[in-house]
Amino acid sequence: MRQRLLVAGLVFVCLAASALALYTFRLDAELRARFDGVRWALPAQIYAAPLDIYAGRRLSPNDVVHELRRLGYRARDTVERPGTYALRGDSLELASRGFQFWDGTEPARQVSIGFGDGGIRGITGPAGNQVPIMRLDPMLIGSIFPKHGEDRVLLRLEDVPPLLLDTLIAVEDGDFYSHYGIDWSGIARAAWANLQAGGVVQGGSTITQQLIKNFFLSSERTWIRKAKEALMAVLLEIHYSKEEILEAYLNEVYLGQDGPRAVHGFGLASVFYFGKPLGELLPEEVALLVGIVKGPSYYNPRRNPQRALSRRNLVIERMAGDGLISEPEASQAADASLGVRARGDRGTSQYPAYVDLVRRQLQAQYREEDLTSEGLRIFTAFDPRVQAAAERAIREGLDAIEQGRKIEAGTLEAAAVVTSVETGEILALVGGRQAGYAGFNRSLDAKRPIGSLAKPLVYLAALSKPDRYRLTTLLPDAPVRLEMPNGTVWMPENYDRELHGDVPIFEALSKSYNLATVQLALGVGMQDVARQYVLLGDDTKPAPLPSLALGAVERSPLEVAQLYNSIGAGGFVTPLQAIRDVQDRMGQPLERYGRKLRGGPDAGAIALLQWAMNRVMIDGTARSAARYLQPGALAGKTGTTDELRDSWFAGFGSDVQATVWVGRDDNKPAGLTGASGALQLWARLMASLDPRPLDLYGAGAEPTWVVPAADALADTACMDRLLVPYLPGSAPVEWAPCARQSEQGQDNSFWERLFGS
Repeated sequence: MRQRLLVAGLVFVCLAASALALYTFRLDAELRARFDGVRWALPAQIYAAPLDIYAGRRLSPNDVVHELRRLGYRARDTVERPGTYALRGDSLELASRGFQFWDGTEPARQVSIGFGDGGIRGITGPAGNQVPIMRLDPMLIGSIFPKHGEDRVLLRLEDVPPLLLDTLIAVEDGDFYSHYGIDWSGIARAAWANLQAGGVVQGGSTITQQLIKNFFLSSERTWIRKAKEALMAVLLEIHYSKEEILEAYLNEVYLGQDGPRAVHGFGLASVFYFGKPLGELLPEEVALLVGIVKGPSYYNPRRNPQRALSRRNLVIERMAGDGLISEPEASQAADASLGVRARGDRGTSQYPAYVDLVRRQLQAQYREEDLTSEGLRIFTAFDPRVQAAAERAIREGLDAIEQGRKIEAGTLEAAAVVTSVETGEILALVGGRQAGYAGFNRSLDAKRPIGSLAKPLVYLAALSKPDRYRLTTLLPDAPVRLEMPNGTVWMPENYDRELHGDVPIFEALSKSYNLATVQLALGVGMQDVARQYVLLGDDTKPAPLPSLALGAVERSPLEVAQLYNSIGAGGFVTPLQAIRDVQDRMGQPLERYGRKLRGGPDAGAIALLQWAMNRVMIDGTARSAARYLQPGALAGKTGTTDELRDSWFAGFGSDVQATVWVGRDDNKPAGLTGASGALQLWARLMASLDPRPLDLYGAGAEPTWVVPAADALADTACMDRLLVPYLPGSAPVEWAPCARQSEQGQDNSFWERLFGS
């Protein structure tokens, strides 16, 4: 009987050993396949445009310092380490970071930037050499995450500061370089150290076990999982070097949560908590990150600052005890504040509307899995300073409107798009009042009637026919009655319910007279009016109905910005683009998004339209913008829809265009015209941007003194004369009754018309 039991036992042991060996073999194959392959799905990283610094640029010391603070640079008495600066009067000492851009490497520099005469006077290197131009490293404004929400910044072992490596090993796994995945003596030693310290300063699991737990296994706490973890740790140590294991751990360890985004690895954690690269961390910051490893939620420095401070100081004591820092350094580090930024600075929560725009434009050429797993580097035209101005204008403008008009607080919503007239790049985009929160992106998805924003296209169609129309052609502002195909009668009215008789074309536009505009549209032809949308870059030609003249067409703020950017660019159409360049994870170029330029409407007609839209700012519906800025050489148009549901304004200088919408999400009347709503936000924004003025008499136009109400030439004897541009051969030839020349019959030369002599 005993012999039979012994044989059975031996058979069982053999079977168990065979099963264990088979299981180990399979586990080993899985482990190596996973570890040797692509270890992490890397989100696409989206960068803002870098700040270029050069002599003559209109930047103040405060402008540059504000940008440096956004990038996580720190003010220091001595500027030696990259990521530091010191402002001394009209000079800024700066140690910049290096960065690999799409068009080359920007080296780390130590320079002195001198300011004066309203801008940068010069840039001097450490040897007194002049630096013609330099670029700051760009702000990382967001990432495109995979569905599981993980994010990380990959590190190579040689990129990690030695102090961080030494501290991590001392606190988490003192025998890392001598054990084989499991350290029984370390478990006992950690328990004793924790007992002496009165807190947890060492852990029992090795770094290898922690990597296995994070990288391969679930977080369940069972003996089977622990046994599997130990076995996999031994297998990992057999096949891979300590350096490979440590590098993987540094990139994998979980260190916090930013909303839906899981923060993995020390590279991302450094930016998430301190807003700067790992290589710039101070000893106290290294200690905090290493301390957080023990429990990212429990020691969260934003939610539990006192708990995190105690944990950090225990780590600092360990650093000093092991000789990693001196006692004076430890004392200084322990006295320092946590230094954690108030919020994470890399998530899509910072600029969600713009990141949404970038993602949509990328999806035309890249698969979703490429965007969320291949570590693409996306360089954009995003300008943080313009974005901040747009967000501030919306926030402060809506508050002022609601308070001034006794509208329930928080009722109104807004959206804004800011573009470069010269390049067609989208500099900033605000999708709603709460700009830092993801949600309905009104700039892209809120398609609302554009109202009187459509009127410039009617006038453009007319001015493109100089043989029939000029800026002073008189239009009848008279009743319109049209029988529609469905049997209804369309009888539009002016906003003020008044009739204004015969008015010059430019005045009908600047005062936004509905009836004169409809009369002009019918005279030009609705097909021609509808064609202007396509000529200016709209993807869809609207139906050529008479109501199109008054804006019975729905467009998003981004689509409106396309139309108005083309008008501001002199009729040259550049499809609005947020992206400049795409690189792979190794920095190799994949695609350059160059400027795509095509001709649009006649440049001469556009120049006349810009002049007329400037009159909107001077004495038309947008004249109240003068409260915030000098509108003399800007151009724009108000837009108001039926029952005051939508308030619009779009306008431009020679370098920048901005479109603003204000209304309610429930589509109830907002009670605002374009002038009382969107214009107020637009004017605040443009005042911050200081746009360059337009050349209002360009494109070969001939400026001529006329009496607009008579559509006739004027001289100094005429009190109501105005200098108006005309295309060659299209100016009036008759003199107004008030002009002396009308009595003397003198020759109507160009110089007489120009100077009115």
